Amino acid sequence: MENEKIIDTEVACSASCGIKSIQKIFAGKWKITILWTLHERTMRFGELNRALEYITQSALTKQLRELEADGLIKRYVYREVPPRVEYSLTETGNKFFPLLKQINTWSLENL
Repeated sequence: MENEKIIDTEVACSASCGIKSIQKIFAGKWKITILWTLHERTMRFGELNRALEYITQSALTKQLRELEADGLIKRYVYREVPPRVEYSLTETGNKFFPLLKQINTWSLENL
């Protein structure tokens, strides 16, 4: 009986580990919207800022840095004056997009 409780606890913990990791990555208010927007095309910071009209520049900068650190977007800096920076999805970010699409479909159907 005690062994069953130990096994159940281990299964619950291992099953939730992936969810905890995803929850940590997408804890930011704008991250999912940023990924959705970047899937359409590569964008410069100003374009993203205009596309996400209610986000502040500091919040956008913070969310972009976190998504870059998590490997979901890449930042490319052109060496020109003035410097130009573009953001796009990484391969990992592109692999995640079908899940976002499913979440969007579920949301439209159920919420």
